Amino acid sequence: MAVLAGKVAVVTGGGIGIGFATARAFRAEGAKVFITGRRKEALDAAVAELGADVTGVVCDVSVSSELDALYQTVRDQAGRIDVLVANAGVGTVAPLGEATEEVIDSMLATNVKGTIFTLQQALPLLSANASVILTGSTATTRPNQGLEVYGASKAAIRNLARGWAHSSRTHGFRVNVVSPGATRTPGLLDLVTPEALEQAEGEVPLGRLAEPEEIAAVTTFLASDASSYVNGAEFFADGGSAQV
Repeated sequence: MAVLAGKVAVVTGGGIGIGFATARAFRAEGAKVFITGRRKEALDAAVAELGADVTGVVCDVSVSSELDALYQTVRDQAGRIDVLVANAGVGTVAPLGEATEEVIDSMLATNVKGTIFTLQQALPLLSANASVILTGSTATTRPNQGLEVYGASKAAIRNLARGWAHSSRTHGFRVNVVSPGATRTPGLLDLVTPEALEQAEGEVPLGRLAEPEEIAAVTTFLASDASSYVNGAEFFADGGSAQV
């Protein structure tokens, strides 16, 4: 039996990369899925590829009113949320001495504020024992040069999960973090040079970068009832790069 059969899932940043792979995995396991993205064209293409029982909603998670519109759509079409994946995030190279206010504000607005309000505004829709999954990063413990601000924003995600885990009894959800290492996504391929990618591969004990589907598999486990007693945890999917 499909492990997410009958469940309603929301995946922010679901139009590309890890979010898209997660939405596809959820759909394959029987869930009705809502995905968000900031670019309508990319979102429409993702929905067309994912097929039935997938709804795309244009939404910038850093804008509270757009999250309200997202959740109104979910309320009207499904009435509840069983799985919430706060995946939307941005990463920009910002070396010390060159980080601008605009770049810092953008990363913190999407990665931190956006994650907070993604969960907070979903609370009225969360079903009993809902699974909330936040996308972190190995940059929290091993930030590459130029990604210190990005790493700090993802460290905030880990801390939020620790704090929110204490709210599980009150609000009826459990919350965990999936922290990928370097993964072959459009965002990474646009961010670093081919030489840097080759170097990154050499630093991974498994000798390669992750594929988005491998991260999605971990998220699917946390979304399923098989992880019903997992709460406040961080799962690293990094080939060992931040572990040894």
